[in-house]
Amino acid sequence: MDSIFPSRITAGFTFRRLVTQTAYPAPDWVLSVVLRGPRAITLTATPEGTQHRLEALPAATREWLGGAYAYSVRATSADGADVVELERGSCQVDAGLDGLEDGHDARSHARKVLDSINAVIEKRATQDQARYVINNRELERTPIADLLLLRDRYAAMVRQEEAGASGRSLWGPAVRVRL
Repeated sequence: MDSIFPSRITAGFTFRRLVTQTAYPAPDWVLSVVLRGPRAITLTATPEGTQHRLEALPAATREWLGGAYAYSVRATSADGADVVELERGSCQVDAGLDGLEDGHDARSHARKVLDSINAVIEKRATQDQARYVINNRELERTPIADLLLLRDRYAAMVRQEEAGASGRSLWGPAVRVRL
């Protein structure tokens, strides 16, 4: 069964979805979606024959804050006497580029951590103390071996993200075997 509501939406773009619910046809039933997350959002469908048209124009979706949302798709009888939940779930609203401030860092978490680890390793290349004490205050640095292990782990995460973003296999190249 296909989901009524998508798992991902981008703010600042038109959102349209034509929903067919044979058990709850328009105009006898009104479809609505309640989203709760960084912002409270409610969408009410307009009838299109016996189908329901969910729609939000860019002027409205531009105001949606990025983040994780819980949603509930509901059908309400035309007289308002009955309300039925058709679907419940979660979706991600991605902030549109228009809504991002100057200086926004678009790197993923894994990329930021990998870049930070590499910067620490570069600075450590010129320092020979792993630990020192000054006026009863002590500083102990993470051992280089631990930093290298962390770097390898985050480098693998970044490779997976980049492979997924470019459409390549997340598992690497296919290995063909003949028996």
